[in-house]
Amino acid sequence: MPSWPRRAFLLTTGTTALALGAPGGPTARAAAEDAYAQLRATWRTLVLGEGFSPTAEPFKGRLAGLGEAARRWRSTMAPASGSLWPDLPYADPEPDTDQDSFTYSANVVAGYARLATMAQASCQPGTGLTGDAGLRADVLTGLDHLYAQVYNERTTRFGNWWSWQIGAPQALLDTCVLLYDALSAEQVARFCAAVDHFVPDAAVAHYTGTSTGANRVDLCRVLALRGVVGAAPAKLALARDALSPVFPYVTSGDGLYRDGSFIQHTTVPYTGSYGAVLLGGLGLLFALLADSPWVVTDPGRQIVFDAVEHAWAPFLYNGLVMDCVAGRALSRGVAASDDRRIQADDHLRGHPVLASVLLLGQGASAAERARWRGLVKGWTRRDYYSPPLADPHLGLAALARLKDVEDDAGTAPVPEPTGHRLFPEMARATHRRPGWAASLSMADARITYYETGNGENLRGWHTGSGLLAWWGDSFANGQYSDAYWPTVDPYRLPGTTVSRTVLADGAGGDWGAARPAVRWVGGATDGQRAALGQHLKGLRSTLSARKSWFFLDDAIVCLGAGIGCTDGTAVESTVENRNLGTAGRAPFQADGVPKAVATPWAQTLTGARWAHIGGHGGYVFPGGATVKALREQRTGRWSDINRGGSATPLTRTFLTLYVDHGIDPTDGSYAYLLLPGASAERTAERAAAVGWLRILANTDAVQGVGVPSLGCTAANFWAGGAAGPLAASAACSVLVTERPDGTATVCVSDPTRATGGGLSVTWQRPVAEVTGRPATVASAATGGSLTLVFGDLSGARGATQKITVRLG
Repeated sequence: MPSWPRRAFLLTTGTTALALGAPGGPTARAAAEDAYAQLRATWRTLVLGEGFSPTAEPFKGRLAGLGEAARRWRSTMAPASGSLWPDLPYADPEPDTDQDSFTYSANVVAGYARLATMAQASCQPGTGLTGDAGLRADVLTGLDHLYAQVYNERTTRFGNWWSWQIGAPQALLDTCVLLYDALSAEQVARFCAAVDHFVPDAAVAHYTGTSTGANRVDLCRVLALRGVVGAAPAKLALARDALSPVFPYVTSGDGLYRDGSFIQHTTVPYTGSYGAVLLGGLGLLFALLADSPWVVTDPGRQIVFDAVEHAWAPFLYNGLVMDCVAGRALSRGVAASDDRRIQADDHLRGHPVLASVLLLGQGASAAERARWRGLVKGWTRRDYYSPPLADPHLGLAALARLKDVEDDAGTAPVPEPTGHRLFPEMARATHRRPGWAASLSMADARITYYETGNGENLRGWHTGSGLLAWWGDSFANGQYSDAYWPTVDPYRLPGTTVSRTVLADGAGGDWGAARPAVRWVGGATDGQRAALGQHLKGLRSTLSARKSWFFLDDAIVCLGAGIGCTDGTAVESTVENRNLGTAGRAPFQADGVPKAVATPWAQTLTGARWAHIGGHGGYVFPGGATVKALREQRTGRWSDINRGGSATPLTRTFLTLYVDHGIDPTDGSYAYLLLPGASAERTAERAAAVGWLRILANTDAVQGVGVPSLGCTAANFWAGGAAGPLAASAACSVLVTERPDGTATVCVSDPTRATGGGLSVTWQRPVAEVTGRPATVASAATGGSLTLVFGDLSGARGATQKITVRLG
């Protein structure tokens, strides 16, 4: 490598030591060099990991696998015109932004990623390639080839913008840091010029378009590493300062909301995918810049720290991150290009979040750091289905952080909490009870039915139509992990009401374009129970329905009414669609009568009062119902729902329960209870206890329930009306809980966000006094009943207003 004077190097890359704020003498230059050297050392540690034994598992095997991958990429690398590897051509004959061009641009990223893998193998111990000068030379050859042919300041980007501005430069700059001492000054200058071409300062000039949320954090990572590699203090300062718009709470568009919601692409709940990228990226940048002249000091970063428990933790369960906030990522199973055939799933999406929480904790307060370590240890210990320390996708640095907390005898695992979290800003909810957890996905005028794009999630049409997913604490943690999405009937997702109108792949448009023209979506919660509702309008359909869920202590009460459609097709409400795996022999019974375990099997259950799936849970149909039951084997491919997915056929057995409303129903309805984890005996007992649940109303005007033994009364008013002891003058959601100590809480929300004032809610129950009320309550009358009159609720953004009273 040519030996350049440091001064000449700094001039060549357009930087000077003066930018550090010191005179340009030898001492200042030495200080500048030390600062960049320290940043490079810090990034190496963040990429490679630290504190692990390369001779102990799981690291020994992982390092050996890294070496095998590096040898494979090394042996197959064949620089040629239009490619660096034969299977990754990047010479696009018709460069534009169509799907073919997306593939070509993705191949540029894949090429840099392979070079990064090779670089890591040369730096890590235990790979069999540690310090291999020949391997390093091969990596540099690859970098030079990609620069000369495709990733340079003369190329006009094509395909996916992300490939050029985030994917390729991140892998390139990581490799440059790892092999910095082997790079010539000319190489550094060329590679930095290429990055500057595709990621100019203007990329973060405005907080809009593709420069918001997780994308902005990714761009800042590129700018920061560009500053590290090219000794450019202005780039580092820009990267730090450009993070600031990410921190504040938002009230529309991309980012974190006060209620814990996280949105990307304007309309898509994305806590578990883009949100995970944001969390991980901020953790890396905070750690990189700590103790440097560019440390992130913006006090707004506390919002991100608060969001760990407020926004991310509610969607983590036993190590998995719930699919309701994964967007397109739920369709990324086995990639066609993955020769290892590793299937991504909700667990493998969750594990990096756990590691990111630990990394972020390094910059948080001591109390936060200790608390988060306990949370991560709990999630890790409880993930029996897919242990994080055996995660084949998890990088060594992340693995080392998880192993560190696992081995820390001073950190106790935090158990799963109980409670309900409602996220009105993204039409999502989670419910946790001892032994199980559930999530609910809805859509409204602000939140899309689903997102497709880049050929991904092609059949996610109905995932926002009331999808009710649930997991047990020690069972069914792989329910949606085990090839669920490519094999399930996409028209029969649990909890949804759907027209059987055939939809084209990607129906509704890319990037969350399709949204229903409805406002009443949301509900009220006291933090333990909830009343939620969705005014449903079908995607590309005339379907309309009113759906309600009442989340209680050991059950979820599900009501549907006003179900109408003129599509000329059948309409169905799916009670359950359980993945029974490849064997598919879980027992099923209805009203105590065992049903066949062979497939295919189907039966109409007339007057059914309860049903039970062994190893899963129970279902109760108050007053009896006609329900169709189906046990079938279904075969699908990841490529069916993701154009980059594997075409290998997969077969799983499903047990489906659904209510058939017929063709073009005019006023269909349903009512059932879901009892997660319940035994057949307990399910039968609940069905026999006819007074346990009182359905106060189930119409297109109001849906309400009462559970006397719980002191719980709740109603969703689609318009003014009454349900049992509750009445409202306009649309709202009401949840009342009476306590044995003579007190009660009354929770009210306006999911429509349209009530400008004057909403009146009455509870026919003697009340002595109101002991607590928010400012939104304009007046409260007590006595033989309680009447609350609210002021303007539009500014509450669907949030629950909680009133406490002493009963008379």
